[in-house]
Amino acid sequence: MSHQPHLRSIPLSRRTVLAGGLAGAVTAATAAPAMAGPGVGPRKPGPLPAGVDRATLLRWAEDTWASLVAMTPSATGLPADNITGDLSTRSGYTSPTNIGGYLWSAVVARELRIITPGEAQRRIKRTLQTLSTMEHHEPSGMYANWYDEATGEMLRIFPGSGDPIAPFFSSVDNGWLGAALWVVKNSVPSASKQAGELFDRMRWDAFYNPGTEPEHHPVRPGGLMHGGFFAWEHDRPGEVYQGTHIDAPDVWLTTHHYDTIVSESRIASYLGIMTGQVPPEHYFAAWRTFPATCDWSWHEMQPVGETRTYLGIDVYEGAYTYRGMLIVPGWGGSMFEELMPNVFIPEEDWGPRSWGENHPLHVRAQIEHGLEDAEYGYWGFSPASDPFANYREYGVDLLGMNPVGYLSDHPGTNPDLGFGDCRPATNPDPEYGDGVVTPHAAFLAMMYDPAAAFHNLSRIEDELGAYGPGGFYDAVAVISNTQAQRYLSLDQAMIMGALGNVMASDLLQRAFSTPEVEAALRPILAMEEFGTGTA
Repeated sequence: MSHQPHLRSIPLSRRTVLAGGLAGAVTAATAAPAMAGPGVGPRKPGPLPAGVDRATLLRWAEDTWASLVAMTPSATGLPADNITGDLSTRSGYTSPTNIGGYLWSAVVARELRIITPGEAQRRIKRTLQTLSTMEHHEPSGMYANWYDEATGEMLRIFPGSGDPIAPFFSSVDNGWLGAALWVVKNSVPSASKQAGELFDRMRWDAFYNPGTEPEHHPVRPGGLMHGGFFAWEHDRPGEVYQGTHIDAPDVWLTTHHYDTIVSESRIASYLGIMTGQVPPEHYFAAWRTFPATCDWSWHEMQPVGETRTYLGIDVYEGAYTYRGMLIVPGWGGSMFEELMPNVFIPEEDWGPRSWGENHPLHVRAQIEHGLEDAEYGYWGFSPASDPFANYREYGVDLLGMNPVGYLSDHPGTNPDLGFGDCRPATNPDPEYGDGVVTPHAAFLAMMYDPAAAFHNLSRIEDELGAYGPGGFYDAVAVISNTQAQRYLSLDQAMIMGALGNVMASDLLQRAFSTPEVEAALRPILAMEEFGTGTA
């Protein structure tokens, strides 16, 4: 079985996780000069729903952008991974995901008129110039996981701890940088050529294991994406093997592959398919759920569903049952896994019988978990800073296949409903503790339920006070009001991306989803029917 839990074997202190353009100007209330090129028309035009105050959203966006500015040395244009709640102390390291998040956030800040087009251009070009000089894996065009944000130097020693770093090239981290470069290419004319050159040299097939040749590590039909590779000799028996999928010297590829569809990793799959470097069959290789048979009874609960065939690949269209809803789960049950790729791809429009059902159901399930099931009074669960330590993966356990769970509270309540007749339940009626909510999760949900998200976030600010000079603090335990008074650039960038879509007529979706991207991806998403709905 190829599934392993999201590179847990890779020693990272922070699990990090993007031709055409925009059509005309955005709404008068938020418009900046129109971006160049044809694009996909807005999906949700018009005013915000009753109870959602645009001025408050803009204030939140302004403060969130201020945190990203504070994280970013002007000499390099590389944002730190995180910064203290008073915006005074940067982390000393950054990643491709962080850099990508800063780039798309600058585009959003421009469209919301938080910064001028000139400032956005200067910031973006500074970042691209630094990227063009940074050490990277030249055959694939990919970047390593950790760099010094002040110099752009690839890190071999981790700041603070002094632990050695073996530079690792992550498929999902490079996916978010690639997505951002594609957005910039299509929405910032003065930076388009430079962003396009960086994007065009990225080889997504360097991560793609077709599994069709004996020397390749075997994977599911359709082929899967490796977690990544080490470019230099690396001794991790059983965790890596020497090889290559492109015409280049061997690297040390992970035996771990991303093999669940509800995962942030699908951004790399989309990039590979849309560039023609990865075949469309790959989209159907990932699990929707693991099987329902007793020999798979280790995962969270027994799914229901049926097998369908797409492009010659048999897909078990399984779903978990939660509060009367049939939902395709992720690995951990976080909002990040479900909705971050949706910031760029209009999955709900292109896949109306799959993501068009799963995304709103997942949002509803997170809301019901926080307000009705666990009765925290607040909701929104996703990996974030830990109010009680450093970092933790929060989620709704019953929306994830991980049997250990991304839990929603402190110290951590793990419900267990059993697995049909295969495994008895051990904790079917849990009593939850101190719920930990993560504001960026509610911002992602705002793309589907803006009124509920706005009300939730307003209460987090007004009642809990989990808000500082850079916007919402990264997480808060709502019973004890213990706050993680820190800002993570990835989480801040997700907030900016979601607000760009909500306030500026699907800004990032339109920037990303050019006609050629739509032609490559929409037919694939359109053919699938998840096993979602109501029980």
